[in-house]
Amino acid sequence: MRYLYGVPMGLAILGGYWLVFSGEVGDFSWAFWAYCLGGGLGQILGTNLLIMSFAGRGFAVGTAYSKTEAIQASIIAIVLLGETIPLLSWVGIAVSVGGVLYLSLAGRNLSPSGLLEATFQPSAMLGIAAGFAFAVCSVFIKSANQVLGGEDLVLKALVCLVIINAMQTVMQGGFLLLREPGEMKRVFASWRDSAVVGALSASGSACWFSGFALAPVAMVRAVGQVEILFTLLVSRFYLHERIRMADRIGALVVVAGVVLVLLGKYAWE
Repeated sequence: MRYLYGVPMGLAILGGYWLVFSGEVGDFSWAFWAYCLGGGLGQILGTNLLIMSFAGRGFAVGTAYSKTEAIQASIIAIVLLGETIPLLSWVGIAVSVGGVLYLSLAGRNLSPSGLLEATFQPSAMLGIAAGFAFAVCSVFIKSANQVLGGEDLVLKALVCLVIINAMQTVMQGGFLLLREPGEMKRVFASWRDSAVVGALSASGSACWFSGFALAPVAMVRAVGQVEILFTLLVSRFYLHERIRMADRIGALVVVAGVVLVLLGKYAWE
């Protein structure tokens, strides 16, 4: 349970930030708690849908289509938050998502008709649904930050992180107790490995939450596609796997998309 083991790291990050920069937060309204709950549920639902998409050797397809989250988040943020995104950044979002799709589907020898067929298979539909859940989660997290009182956006983001992680621990832990109570012993028995996963998860989430607080959701998600580059680096230098030419092309496309997103942002300003 990465949420359970992520709470202590979240508290440590929040405490460290507050000791350095201080600051205050307040006005924990009902809207704030509702947004936090929605964000936490969205992340849990998205994760479960993504895992479901892996069934029937659908790992690549499910993962690829879940990355449409950046485009879905853009549309949702425009409708619900009134965010505005420059045209060049829209192009960059589309390019970066296209790069991730290419990376995930390269080597499957899909023709245009095969790609269309793959889009409507269960793994793809579940991947798209997972992307939608993650997109809604992102918008709810930003909304929680906006309604929480305080001047420091990053401090508010870290407060949201700790509260949402705690909510997720209760929701996921409660579900596990009801459905598989015997698994709780295994959760605590594997604390050494789980603590590392939880700490890394909380650290990554702290960056995501802070990004959502400081910039439009769509741009943050689009720039976050660079995670695929780190995946390739780990694959090459840690797992000693061979990187194909298709992987290099896809990585360059992702980087080009991210550059366009950033150029659009700064040109707009």
